[in-house]
Amino acid sequence: MDLRDLRYFETIAELEHVGQAAERLHRTQPALTGAIRRLEREAGAPLFERSGRGIRLTAAGQVMLRWAQRLRFDVEDARREIGDLGHGLAGEIRVGIVPTAAQFLLPQAVRRLLDEAPDVTLKTTVALVDVLRPMLHAGELDLVVGTESPAQAGFVSHRLAEDPIVVAAHASHEVFSLPRPTLKDLGRYRWVLQSPGAPTRDWLDHTFDRKGLPRPVVQVESSMLLMLPDLIAETGLLSFISRRHLGQHGLRLPLREVVLKETTMLRRLVVTHRGNAYLSPAARRLMVLLGEVQD
Repeated sequence: MDLRDLRYFETIAELEHVGQAAERLHRTQPALTGAIRRLEREAGAPLFERSGRGIRLTAAGQVMLRWAQRLRFDVEDARREIGDLGHGLAGEIRVGIVPTAAQFLLPQAVRRLLDEAPDVTLKTTVALVDVLRPMLHAGELDLVVGTESPAQAGFVSHRLAEDPIVVAAHASHEVFSLPRPTLKDLGRYRWVLQSPGAPTRDWLDHTFDRKGLPRPVVQVESSMLLMLPDLIAETGLLSFISRRHLGQHGLRLPLREVVLKETTMLRRLVVTHRGNAYLSPAARRLMVLLGEVQD
């Protein structure tokens, strides 16, 4: 099978439309149709079927896609491994990372890596795990640094650090005048939180649900995690953020933790990679350094 035909096939399978794939690949539709016909002859089965205005993979097409991706990964990994021979800590590392880890883990680890290996280059993508995981699956990233989730076949994760999520407020907030704030007390105030669907927001909402209490009244929603500490400081609203923001990295902001066991979400940061993928010496070294970062 021709590797170029398989690359075209992957794109068509992703977009479920030959015309759109032709635009992305800068090829004509007849050229892509010819590639699919060649693959179907070799496979001995149709790979696509009509679906509304587009197409979708048949059962045989789904099998072909899995093997096409595996073959592409192997070819790309072979090229990278051969290119790394004799170069030691060099080359490019493609890292996907969640905002908290990007702020508190990555800078120290990268500084140490570049001290050891000045020729290494990094390409970072900062996003939430639900955006990064498909990129790792597609071979677009070497490593993903994010929150721990259930194990997935074909992927390997290594724990890096604890990252407790806690309720926080401006140091002058009324809640700190209470002798021992309760979950019910917290429900009296307004909040700045992520949108529903974000793991920390859902966890906090369900905590109130389990106690039969109304969910927090959200006055400001933000999809930008890194904005939350400044929003807390400026608005006087309660929020739910990483405890790391209240440590040495957050000294410039007058923030305090509202200490309450019920609202302490214990989560872990991990680094994940494809189990059978080639990882350059530089990528492996970065993994080690990420795990050595001190709070």
